Amino acid sequence: MFRRTFWFTSGVAAGVWATTKVNRKLKQLTPENLAVTAANKAIEAGGRLRDRAVDFALEVRDNMAQREAELGDALGLSAPVDPDRELPAPRRVAAIENRNDPTYVDRTTYSYNRNEDH
Repeated sequence: MFRRTFWFTSGVAAGVWATTKVNRKLKQLTPENLAVTAANKAIEAGGRLRDRAVDFALEVRDNMAQREAELGDALGLSAPVDPDRELPAPRRVAAIENRNDPTYVDRTTYSYNRNEDH
């Protein structure tokens, strides 16, 4: 008798447990709950993406400032400037524009008049 009662109680408990698990899973799979879950995951992914973008932008800014300082040292721009003395003309031209470059276009002779060819 006790053995039958034990197995009957065990079966009822297993049935209640299984029914509870199935009902919970069905509630998780409703369209509304799936939409909420997807929205929460999208918000979390957006936050992670924003954090990575901010970190990337800060890293780019730091590296840009470092490279700018290196270029300034290489060109001698970071040295103190004497206001009474300008740079020599060839050095100034070389630092600003490269006339030996085949893609260099002398802009002084170019006309912006679009009607001159017509």
